[in-house]
Amino acid sequence: MVLGGEAVATARAKGEKVVAVFGKGSGGEMRLPQRSGGTGSYWVDWILALLNPDGSLDEFVAVEVQTADTTGNYLPSRQAMMLPGRPIVQSTAGVNWENVCKRIITQLVYKGQLLQREESCKKGLFFICPAPVYDRVMKRLGGREGLTSVHFQSHAITFMAYDYVPPEQRQDGTAIPLSLEVLHTTSVAKLQERFGNVELPEPNVYRTAIQAALSGATISSQQ
Repeated sequence: MVLGGEAVATARAKGEKVVAVFGKGSGGEMRLPQRSGGTGSYWVDWILALLNPDGSLDEFVAVEVQTADTTGNYLPSRQAMMLPGRPIVQSTAGVNWENVCKRIITQLVYKGQLLQREESCKKGLFFICPAPVYDRVMKRLGGREGLTSVHFQSHAITFMAYDYVPPEQRQDGTAIPLSLEVLHTTSVAKLQERFGNVELPEPNVYRTAIQAALSGATISSQQ
């Protein structure tokens, strides 16, 4: 694997295939074209491009990496723990699971549709994330059922979810390794289909919430 700008020269000098890496801080991110109408644009986290010995492009895959989205701040809690007596200060930090799901699923559908039009993208899009993020995304989609398995192809999306190795399998004094918990390849069409058929709550939930809020406001004003 070679940084994108150095890959052609490396392949030619060695006379063998190399993988050119394009990503933030490592060859530069690949910006996708704007959507129809010229509004909004997306970046692909990583592009791994397989080059032939002469430096020409053989094929490539796109890799999207997603961690959890956090809210709040844990800095005051950390600073308090460094003071004498180590006072406990409540942290406001948390995980915004909803923001993760609504943002990443839309991007996966759009990027997947774009990549399936690429002749050189023969294995599709790879989505790499922690196991808890994968579980939340699948829950938002109504479960993994229905996301039919397919082989690598241009309109495929491969989910790869990692988690920490259990404590009993770790070695003291070393970095905690990760294990691949999920490896599942489905089609972008199936993902889009599940995203468009979300399970909805009972009718009139907004009306009920408004009435409850109005009732609460009335009680407060009377008090």
